[in-house]
Amino acid sequence: MRARIYKPAKTAMSSGQGKTKHWILEFAPASKRQVDPLMGWTSSNDTQSQVRLRFDSKEAAQAYAREHGIDAQVFEPKKRKANIRPRGYAENFAVDRRAAWTH
Repeated sequence: MRARIYKPAKTAMSSGQGKTKHWILEFAPASKRQVDPLMGWTSSNDTQSQVRLRFDSKEAAQAYAREHGIDAQVFEPKKRKANIRPRGYAENFAVDRRAAWTH
């Protein structure tokens, strides 16, 4: 069995960091998906591709994979650069604002 271990990125729809704290072990699909001719749904006879295991640390995920004989590849997360403005959100409403008020 092949799997990948990764730390999920934040969703594009929010700026929060929810659901990005844990490491995920996800199995690679063993067989390709087929389209059902009647309903048009995609299906597969591979149930391992539906399994996603969550771990608190990368080491715990690697230990689990080693213990169960899973060939796992680790993908390190990319670091975000900090988006810190000197005055932050309050700058939008400052009385000593240098730029023209646009809204």
